[in-house]
Amino acid sequence: MEDQIYGTSGMTSAAADKPVDPTKIRFKAGRRREGAFPVKYTTIHGYRRAYVKAGSGPAILLIHGIGDSSDTWRPVLKELTKHHMVIAPDLLGHGRSEKPRADYSIAAYANGMRDLLSVLDVDTVTVVGHSLGGGVAAQFAYQFPDKCERLVLVGSGGVGRTVSPLLRLAAIPGVEVLMPLFGLPPVRAVSRFAADLMRQLNTSLGRDTEEVLAVFDSLPNTAARRAILRTLRSGVDWRGQVITMLDRAYLAEGIPTLVIWGRHDAIIPMGHGRLAHAAMPGSQLEIFDEAGHFPHHTDPARFVKVVCDFMDETAPAKFDQDEWGRRLRRGKRTNEADAPSADLELMALPLSPLPSAH
Repeated sequence: MEDQIYGTSGMTSAAADKPVDPTKIRFKAGRRREGAFPVKYTTIHGYRRAYVKAGSGPAILLIHGIGDSSDTWRPVLKELTKHHMVIAPDLLGHGRSEKPRADYSIAAYANGMRDLLSVLDVDTVTVVGHSLGGGVAAQFAYQFPDKCERLVLVGSGGVGRTVSPLLRLAAIPGVEVLMPLFGLPPVRAVSRFAADLMRQLNTSLGRDTEEVLAVFDSLPNTAARRAILRTLRSGVDWRGQVITMLDRAYLAEGIPTLVIWGRHDAIIPMGHGRLAHAAMPGSQLEIFDEAGHFPHHTDPARFVKVVCDFMDETAPAKFDQDEWGRRLRRGKRTNEADAPSADLELMALPLSPLPSAH
């Protein structure tokens, strides 16, 4: 049953080719859905944090996206833990972790990852971040370069300004007063109808609507949704993303970096992946042609292979304080530093689909 739910390599080849059903992996309040990887808990700064820790070998830290939880990684956990120690937390305000009135900024989340690793006696990790988690991963690499061996950005936030209109709408002040309505059957029915319509029209957003609805359905109450809004508004307003990693991307020169993106990502367009790749010296770019915003769900087997090959073929970064200082004094030296800002923004716009992608 575990393999049938999570799409692991134990499935038959026919079933393994199918994308993961997002409704079968997401956290549901009051329901245990942990499979072979039980959730553990620790208290940090007085708040209860949930996480999964399994396997042995070089450590990988998996950071999920906004409104999601560590459950998003369950389709790839089984294979990753065969050769690696995997740590997958629920960020504060998400999943099974506490949801206090607290600091939900990207920098605060990076601090939280540092603190969790300290509690678990893990010194260094390859950090993998999806969506919001990509922004947290990049911030972690910037704040704690001595702890980051490699960086993997998956449909990452925090690159360009352009994001889905859905995220801009959610960031508008006053949206929280409508939250009690979102769980009503008529509203859910309309959302489902719109999702089905976009999928039938073969739009890029249609590929991600099931995932977005599954994430939202996993939020147990208004308090959880308010925590998500605080997180969203720390980095997004009605005009788009307000923070970017590009001004410090040159510091990634000493950290092996892999950028993974779905060609049909309608939440954070694939142009952001091209932009991140161009701005981060020596980075690799891997495009999943059939994927939207969740390539690790569209093709879990390929995702695992890409990440594991990347780890096998690159040496972990070794932090050198003197070299770090030299990079800071030298500043940007990449093509991104010399390109006009308008050209960079154009890179982050959605790309037209390739004929072969249909």
